[in-house]
Amino acid sequence: MDEEPQNISTLIGREVYSRNGIYIGEIEDIQLNIDGCEVTGIALGNTNNDAIVQDLSPRNGALLPYRWVNQVGDIVLLNKTVEVTTETKQNTPLQKP
Repeated sequence: MDEEPQNISTLIGREVYSRNGIYIGEIEDIQLNIDGCEVTGIALGNTNNDAIVQDLSPRNGALLPYRWVNQVGDIVLLNKTVEVTTETKQNTPLQKP
């Protein structure tokens, strides 16, 4: 599988979902470690404030450690499971609030 490397900016605008299919937010920016040449975090906007990610409190935006990212494709999947408040439980998985 010799895939061509993609420009890191292609992550901007991708939707982020938890391991259990809950919409978390949309990538607005990327945090880089220039010295180590690695991605260290993803900044989210348009977040689902009903989603409760372990170690994070709901707010208008969030910076997630890149180590939480499990897979990157058309969407980004986290390796974290997310709980939701009662209002969001009525929505089906993979549906934006």
